[in-house]
Amino acid sequence: MNKTWIIAQREFLSRVQKKTFLLSTIGLPLLIFGFYALIGYFAASSDSEGVTIGVADKNQLLGEELQKDNDSKDIKFIFQPNASEKELIVQVEEKKIDGYIFIPETMDINNHQGLRVNMGKGVGLLTSSKVQNSVESILEQKKLLSLNISKAQLDSAKKSASIEITSLDGKDNKNITSGIAYGIGFVSGFLIYIILFIYGSMVMRGVMEEKTNRIAEVIVSSVKPFQLMMGKIIGIGAVGLVQFLIWVLLVTMVQATLPAMFPEIGGSMQAMEAGDVPPPDMNSMQQVFSQLSNFNFPLIIGCFIFYFLGGYLLYSALFAAVGSAVNEDPQDAQSLMLPITLPIVFGIVIMMRAVNEPNSSLAVFGSLFPLTSPIVMMSRIPYGLDVVPLWQLIVSMLLLILTFILFTWFAGKIYRTAILMYGKKITWKELLKWGLKKA
Repeated sequence: MNKTWIIAQREFLSRVQKKTFLLSTIGLPLLIFGFYALIGYFAASSDSEGVTIGVADKNQLLGEELQKDNDSKDIKFIFQPNASEKELIVQVEEKKIDGYIFIPETMDINNHQGLRVNMGKGVGLLTSSKVQNSVESILEQKKLLSLNISKAQLDSAKKSASIEITSLDGKDNKNITSGIAYGIGFVSGFLIYIILFIYGSMVMRGVMEEKTNRIAEVIVSSVKPFQLMMGKIIGIGAVGLVQFLIWVLLVTMVQATLPAMFPEIGGSMQAMEAGDVPPPDMNSMQQVFSQLSNFNFPLIIGCFIFYFLGGYLLYSALFAAVGSAVNEDPQDAQSLMLPITLPIVFGIVIMMRAVNEPNSSLAVFGSLFPLTSPIVMMSRIPYGLDVVPLWQLIVSMLLLILTFILFTWFAGKIYRTAILMYGKKITWKELLKWGLKKA
């Protein structure tokens, strides 16, 4: 055990002290957040830019309603009641305006003949659609009002029915609770999916490097191959855990300091407080925060750590066995990795259904089957122990632990034989033969 710990320390320190670790752990997240901050800065500093639309509406058929839309930062309407269409075209060509709406004097609500909505070459499809939708919406309202349908009746007809779904005890909003559980389950399962691929491959590459550089020959002269394999798995797993914790810390710090470093990004919040921008639905936000108290976060976090470690240790043993069997040719590694990566892919496929139907037979099977349980169970846990019975959780954990022990023993026997074998292309048939061979 002491030798395994020494190897784990070596693996951990050799990777943490590399410049690539610092760049990938600290530099890459900061670069991504800097990129988004730059986008936010330019988005905030471009508030003064917009599209100017000239409006020739002598009879004020649409003018009053378009005036209400003039508060938009994207589109500004300039009213020129007596301008002719030719004058508007000249203004567009001289780039004084970006487009125009021409409403002839003879036009009425029931006859739209002569109406022109033209945009210049520099106006994008989205802005053109906004202008078109504004005009069509005003014409629709005017036409309904001309049929003696009052504004109150029109608003009432357009108002959508609000149907609230609650649980059987009537204490919580089922839509919001299910939405939060869906989000937590999806993110948790997807994180473990990424972790299994990234750090499992890292273990395999580490074993391959030591084998191709003949370092393993020196190391196995003083330690057992199984101790070497477990040391590498534990050391690289510790690197992954530290990297994950640093990312969480960096995300928290950047979110707290970004508005102070770039005041322009906080401009939208100040505008919201001043009333220039309509605030979000605070009632819905309060409902979301109130529903968060219904989630068992200690259980969710505890299960995430368990399935993160269990899934990593299980798959890393297999990745290490494959790495020990591969020589200089990377294509050999790809062919041997396929049977290992398929269950991980199946796990993410089952998870896509489990987050929507956590009680389905496929979701239950995926959360119990050890090769997919680290991903699928984490997509079900946020729904609570009412959906995931305690016996299923215990059985899932026990099966994962037993499978990890079995696979580690199996991979250790492969590792012991393959790590010192060179110049031969190894197949899965031979790997199975070495793993099942009696000591």
